[in-house]
Amino acid sequence: MGVFILLTIFLILILLLEKIINKLFGIKVKGKMSETSGKNIDRWGRVIILVIFLCSLLYFEGNLTKWHYMLFYLSLFGFQAILEWKYLRSSKQYVVTLAYLILLVVFIYNIEYFLRIIQDI
Repeated sequence: MGVFILLTIFLILILLLEKIINKLFGIKVKGKMSETSGKNIDRWGRVIILVIFLCSLLYFEGNLTKWHYMLFYLSLFGFQAILEWKYLRSSKQYVVTLAYLILLVVFIYNIEYFLRIIQDI
């Protein structure tokens, strides 16, 4: 039950963050990477990052698993933000992606703390 509450709170935070950043930076239309010339770079980059993540999953155990997931999301969202900055610069969508990246890394880093708080409630 605690994990469900934690994920619900995290989802609400993400939705609020997106609304605030979109309003703050005036982002109205979200561009799609598939509509730009960087479409193939985006696809291949995501596949390569996923393959590296899945192959290296066997080598991370215990506390290192948290760091492995943080590194995976850092590379995935970082790659996405760089491509959005390069191909969708006028939409400023990369700012939202960087905010998601920061929120997700902080969330994963503190996941044990959040679960402990929810279990105590």
